[in-house]
Amino acid sequence: MALILTTRGEVDETQLARTVGFEDRPDEFVVWVEWRLDNELVRRDAHVILKRAAVQSDLTAANFA
Repeated sequence: MALILTTRGEVDETQLARTVGFEDRPDEFVVWVEWRLDNELVRRDAHVILKRAAVQSDLTAANFA
């Protein structure tokens, strides 16, 4: 039994519907996981991954140099 922290408190994972989503944007990837209890959204985890993280870091470093 795994408990998931939600807006309704800790809920057993077996009671939740889990949906995973993905979006490919021009400069980033967005990944999210939604947890629903009786069709109500009770938790959403989202992660943004830059496609050109190294290029952004190089530009930022160049601005400080």
